[in-house]
This record gives sequence, structure tokens and C-alpha cells, in this order.
Amino acid sequence: EHTQHYPTPGYVEHDPLEIWKNVQICLSEALRKCTVEVQVVSIGITNQRETCVVWNKRTGAPYHHAIVWNDTRTTKLCEQLADRLGGKDCFRATTGLPLASYFSATKLLYLLETVEGLRQDAEAGEALFGTVDSWLLWRLTHGAVHATDVTNAARTLLMDLRTLRYADAILQQLGIPRAMLP
Repeated sequence: EHTQHYPTPGYVEHDPLEIWKNVQICLSEALRKCTVEVQVVSIGITNQRETCVVWNKRTGAPYHHAIVWNDTRTTKLCEQLADRLGGKDCFRATTGLPLASYFSATKLLYLLETVEGLRQDAEAGEALFGTVDSWLLWRLTHGAVHATDVTNAARTLLMDLRTLRYADAILQQLGIPRAMLP
């Protein structure tokens, strides 16, 4: 169980460290309840696929609370981008998605534009982005793995559905450093 934060109407956030703490408790409790010796070879992670987390790769500290999928703070930003880039369907041919506050890309762009020092760290390769699966995988591997799968990447508004890779043209249009991405 974790706490949602509503700092202002339309804003929905989670504390990434609270999510991590709860995962640790859940895993420890599951292992404690085992009555036979077990060796964990795999863990499944399910998550809110559009929730955005950004953290420092050296310290592991989040730059901000996670911005949740249903947060609407980037609605105006989406409208501005649509005006500049040719409408809300400007990325649909590549990503299959409309430009909307629902998807992670605009949440990431918002954080890059509003969190002090984040853009500089991102451009220096010090900041990482991901949905909750990437955050947990990075934590579970002690920072060794920064990854996601295509089903989560497809919900960022940054992945080309034909190549199953992040679309460099979209990253450039939005000013998102590729090194941040899982």
C-alpha cells in the first residue's frame, strides 16, 4: 500500500521511495513465509505504465515525487506543443498515441523544465527516467540495470512502434536527453 499525494487540484503524485520501501517489505515478507529454502530466479513487476519517475543515477534519490498517469498538470503544455508541432496527432504515426497529459513524455518534459538542476543533470548523463517498473528494476539490481520492456516504453509517447526503439526525432523535438531513458 502506498500514499497518493494531491498537492493541488489535478496533480497526483506518489513518493518513489515509499513505493520502493513497500516492495522491500513485500519481498521480505514473502520470503520469510517460505517454509522451504528458495532461490529467487525471477520477479514479475506490474505497474502504472504512464507514471513517471526521475532519479539521480549516482545517489538513487528521486528528483521529485512520481507523477501519476492521471495527473493533468501538463494539459496546457500539451496544448502548447500541439500548436507548435501541428496538432495533437503530431506523433500518432510514430507512436500510435495522441499528444496528451496521460502519457509519460509530457510529465518528463514538465519535470525537466521545472525541477531545479534536473535538466543539467540529465544533459550530463546523471539523471534517469522511467516508469515504475524501471525504477524498481534499477533499485532491485542496485543500479546495475536501467531497463523497461516495449509494452511500458510504448506508453511514454517516445517509442516508434515500427522499430520498437525510442524515436530520436521526438526526443529532439521535445528536448529530452536520450541517455535518461531505460
